[in-house]
Amino acid sequence: MTNDVTWNDNGDWQAGGGWGARDSRGRDLDLARWQARLDGLRAAHRVPGATLAVLVNGRVHELASGVLHRGTGVAATPDSVFLCGSIAKVYTATLVMRLVDEGLLDLDARVADVLPEFATPDPAATREITVRRLLSHTGGVTNDFNHDGGRGDDCLAGYVAAARDVPLDCPPGTAISYGGLGYVVLGRIVEVLTGMTWDRALREKVLAPLGLEHTMTLPEEALRFRAAMSHLGEAGADPEPAPAWDLMPRSVGPAGRIISSAGDMARFAGMHLDGGLAPDGTRVLEPGTVAAMRRREAEVPDKWTVSADGWGLGWTLYDWDGVAGYGHDGAAIGQYAYLRVVPSAGVAVVLLTNGGGARRLYHELFRELLAELAGVRMPEPFGAPATPPAIDVAPFTGTYRRAGVVVTVGERDGAPHMRYEFVDDMKDVSPPLDMDLTPVMETEHGTVFAASGAGPSFSEDHMPVVFSTLSDGTECVYVGMRATPKVPAAEG
Repeated sequence: MTNDVTWNDNGDWQAGGGWGARDSRGRDLDLARWQARLDGLRAAHRVPGATLAVLVNGRVHELASGVLHRGTGVAATPDSVFLCGSIAKVYTATLVMRLVDEGLLDLDARVADVLPEFATPDPAATREITVRRLLSHTGGVTNDFNHDGGRGDDCLAGYVAAARDVPLDCPPGTAISYGGLGYVVLGRIVEVLTGMTWDRALREKVLAPLGLEHTMTLPEEALRFRAAMSHLGEAGADPEPAPAWDLMPRSVGPAGRIISSAGDMARFAGMHLDGGLAPDGTRVLEPGTVAAMRRREAEVPDKWTVSADGWGLGWTLYDWDGVAGYGHDGAAIGQYAYLRVVPSAGVAVVLLTNGGGARRLYHELFRELLAELAGVRMPEPFGAPATPPAIDVAPFTGTYRRAGVVVTVGERDGAPHMRYEFVDDMKDVSPPLDMDLTPVMETEHGTVFAASGAGPSFSEDHMPVVFSTLSDGTECVYVGMRATPKVPAAEG
């Protein structure tokens, strides 16, 4: 099922376009061929439903395949909406940067000066956390804090108050450690500076100027549209509908809840491609602000979990053999979203899915699409080498701990092994994960192993595990882009 949307001479989005539209590389964009490819790959990887949007030459092409719910059989359509998980962080970053443009916020302001209610258990470290560091995941705050602040408009305030007792993953500025807590704090900053809830501020300052009528933040708003149901299951079998559509509390919205159609997300990306302009010429962001968001703020030791080569202000940054790109991934209890933008080609691609082997679908489909539309050669999916190099795990054995997680590295039956355990407030997320480690490579940023045995909810194949060192000399392990410091032997 396809739908084309383009800009008219006045700069407005309109239905139209047609088969065989020309892309930026001068080739025919054969929508029938890509529809067939989406259908085939979706079925092969047991993804119940998927929508795809491609922005090229100022035109958004929208495709849909499969069903939104295997129980009801409702078909996926181009205007269907999906839970997009952590891609919400880019929307929150865009909103924060709009406040910077309006003179309401300084990127290098201390968070505690802007938001006195913010604190961590370490007062000295708290004073080192800036808005910029939260945007770039270098503030040291954790990802594994899922406090439910309730359904009221004060939910972010409640979350930030509860987070005062949550230890940092690492000292601010010593490393990137992907975290959701920081983005909830950013959402609360938005509320304090605008006098609006994060949901309303995003709608009025970003979504409405862009005409994004199929983008929302609250579950009840999604009921107006065809909404995708999450699906869960073991690898190699068709997933079944999840017991609940959305399990995330409202309070984590700025970090993890955007509900959108693929086409709307492509239009959001189009604003960033067009230097901050909405289709009708309304300026959402200043050109310099758009550029600053995709300027490298942090290096990334783990270049495989989300394919990151670096991090900007909200954006994940990519380097595809010299071709620069940016985007973000998102996951939400069985729904997976992928956004990739290639500014040199004026191309943005969005894939939204509701379960199954979504990451494999993404790899195959985006590899082909970006090669054809933008001359991009994406790397091979991460995995264990056929002939592993000789890398001794002994220097890395021990216990690593951060809020909500304990990682134990050692040997089992003479082979490298890792146990990943959720503890404290996170103990009910999952049973402990026991994983075998296979050496992969040494890099300038750390030593890489491939973990197997995590299960499909965490990794369909191998999970990258990177042993690295923080800038203050502390040893750490990266799992899921989170830095977990090593516990001194006397404490372990």
